Amino acid sequence: MKIKPTKIICVGLNYRDHAKELNMAIPKEPIIFLKPPSALIFNGDHIVYPPQTRELHYEAELAVVISQRGKNIPAEKAGEYIAGYTCANDVTARDLQRQDGQWTRAKSFDTFCAIGPAVVPLPSADNLEVKLLLNGEVKQCSNTSQLIFNVNHLISFISGIMTLEKDDLVLTGTPLGVGPMEKGDSVEVRIEKIGSLINTVKGAEGR
Repeated sequence: MKIKPTKIICVGLNYRDHAKELNMAIPKEPIIFLKPPSALIFNGDHIVYPPQTRELHYEAELAVVISQRGKNIPAEKAGEYIAGYTCANDVTARDLQRQDGQWTRAKSFDTFCAIGPAVVPLPSADNLEVKLLLNGEVKQCSNTSQLIFNVNHLISFISGIMTLEKDDLVLTGTPLGVGPMEKGDSVEVRIEKIGSLINTVKGAEGR
């Protein structure tokens, strides 16, 4: 699986169960932020635990791969701009996120956007089970039916702000149950009808 996005657009607080878990109000519009393409890794690659953080978290997400350039895309035509779907892990330095009060540094280290194992075309992504397993133990388990803003809405909203290009990625948010990873951990994002994304965490020194 090799794609070259010009940008990675992520959506925060987009699962009802996660908002409830955090005791936060349901947003009225999507909350979006960016990860740099330099954060991208693929199935089987290592997630690097950087020395700047002491609190590295996993976030299982459904990712959308854009098929063609688009601007101001109507929600009802969003499917024409979707190449397919894949699994994603929106890796986050949670302590830096709290410290900075915004998300750029905490979300942007190299290796902090794992995707894979393949881009899978689907007629709909509205009812897919999403799981995260840490060393084989289920830590997140939800369904895309819990999305506050569905895929078509997100593509329309985002393309009204910025032009989407071929291979761009839209990460649709994470459900309840986010938590820490340690060096040596195996982390798996498993999404129904798509497959499993498996990565191992290592230190910046290579261990």
